[in-house]
Amino acid sequence: MTVGVVLLAAGGSSRLGRPKQLVVHHGKTLVRRAAEAAIAAECGPVVVVLGAHHEAVAAELLGLPVHVVEHAEWAAGPGGSLVAGVRALTRMSEAPSVDAVLVMLCDQLRVDAAHLKALVETWRRTGAAVVASTYDGTRGVPALFSRAVFPELEALRPEQGARGVIAREPSRVAEVSLAGGGEDVDTVADLERLK
Repeated sequence: MTVGVVLLAAGGSSRLGRPKQLVVHHGKTLVRRAAEAAIAAECGPVVVVLGAHHEAVAAELLGLPVHVVEHAEWAAGPGGSLVAGVRALTRMSEAPSVDAVLVMLCDQLRVDAAHLKALVETWRRTGAAVVASTYDGTRGVPALFSRAVFPELEALRPEQGARGVIAREPSRVAEVSLAGGGEDVDTVADLERLK
């Protein structure tokens, strides 16, 4: 069963005041680090959705086997970027039979290939429609959505995100714990914590 990855890296980082995708952590930008984790998980094709600062962010992905999608309406919200990523993935000629999509962000510092593989393995073992990461008392991304859920993802409004799809039917969700999953980069204080 083939799992594609959609890495969302389109946001404008307004609270941070600079592109979070280009923040360097342990010698690599956050977007490259996330893309490398997606590739190392050895799922299937990786789509990276870009928007704000797309040229500079795309430059950080040079040499990686990823498919870059530019989403012009990124400022309207994360839902549009997710829709663009899922549509791009399902329309790729090399991925006609993607059975699930793994959705991830570029700024979750604790996400690595091992966690992504655990999400995929849980899906293969349980057959759950959704496999979500759990942290800070909630279910969120990275999360895997089976093909049966694709219509719900593609119907998202721009201001919506994947979390609403995860929460819609709690009984269909399997969980994989992600220690520190809430540690992301949104503010200057988050940047200071990285140091």
